[in-house]
Amino acid sequence: MKSSTKDNAEGKMHQVKGKAKQVAGIVAGNSSLEAEGKEENLKGKTQEKVGQIKKVMDQ
Repeated sequence: MKSSTKDNAEGKMHQVKGKAKQVAGIVAGNSSLEAEGKEENLKGKTQEKVGQIKKVMDQ
C-alpha cells in the first residue's frame, strides 16, 4: 500500500473515532472525552491532508 493511501485511510479512521468520542463526551457530559475526540478528529484531518499532498507529489 502506498504511503499516501495509508495516510488517507488512517486519517479517515482517526476522524471517525474522534467524532465518536466527541459525541460520546457530549452525551455523557464528559468534557475531557469531548476534547479528546476533537483532538483525534483534527489529527485525522491533518493526516489525511498529508496523504493528499504525498499523492500529488508522486504524480
